[in-house]
Amino acid sequence: MNKPKQLRRLISSGQLEFIMEAHNGLSAKIVEEAGFEGIWASGLSISAAMGVRDNNEASWTQVLDVLEFMSDATSIPILLDGDTGYGNFNNARRLVKKLEQRDIAGVCIEDKQFPKMNSFLNGQLQPMADIEEFCGKIKAMKDTQTDDDFVVVARVEAFITGRGLGETLRRAEAYRKAGADAVLIHSKRPDFMEIEAFMKEWAGRLPVVIVPTKYYLTPTVKFRESGISLVIWANHNLRSSIEAMKQVSRRIYQDESLAHIEKDVATLEEVFRLQGAEELEDAEQQYLPVSEIRSNEGI
Repeated sequence: MNKPKQLRRLISSGQLEFIMEAHNGLSAKIVEEAGFEGIWASGLSISAAMGVRDNNEASWTQVLDVLEFMSDATSIPILLDGDTGYGNFNNARRLVKKLEQRDIAGVCIEDKQFPKMNSFLNGQLQPMADIEEFCGKIKAMKDTQTDDDFVVVARVEAFITGRGLGETLRRAEAYRKAGADAVLIHSKRPDFMEIEAFMKEWAGRLPVVIVPTKYYLTPTVKFRESGISLVIWANHNLRSSIEAMKQVSRRIYQDESLAHIEKDVATLEEVFRLQGAEELEDAEQQYLPVSEIRSNEGI
């Protein structure tokens, strides 16, 4: 089963599924080894890993470079956080073409204006895209894909910008008619109220994706009972790595020694394993002349 088909199966399985954030090849491999069946290539996390803001400061070609390493390192599907599609319909359809070339399974675009701003920063002040224009973008993306299973998710930001349930439903329905394969309903409330209200009115017209970053205390059973299709754990690998790196860096700086931290970090052998060092050794045995193998081994 190819990666787009795997992602489509996840979204349309009829039961609650989960995908996990990654932001480079290493974190993507870790997500797969943890047991997840899909990866969220987070715009926030990828930009933060580059040391820039989540405001389209990283170009879409730079994001593609990261995705290529993530895709090569894993066998599970990747859903890209594609911001607004990096421009108008023409930019968005070119993005789909380039994603398919890198074996990326799908992309999620949000109905705000380019350049975007992270949804949790001054959300009510962020201008939203015109519905008709955004629908045209969805249609262009669906018309461009060559794999029928490639997934386009329309992210609705009406709750984020304070426009309420009616506008959220109006936009979600328009995007469904435009050909979106699923809708992501975003909320920054600390509870599940907005999403729950949407789900009652939506009545299963299309799979629904959520990102419970702010309402993380909501029991997962409520997501199941509401009929959610896919949950994205959206940024926790990045956030955990930041905290770990800060602690280790401070300790080494203070101690001027590695003695107290070595037991708390991954071994070099684990790094080599994640990099696939053993596979390269096996390949050398198959493809290199015996004399060169002995030279590499110091014989």
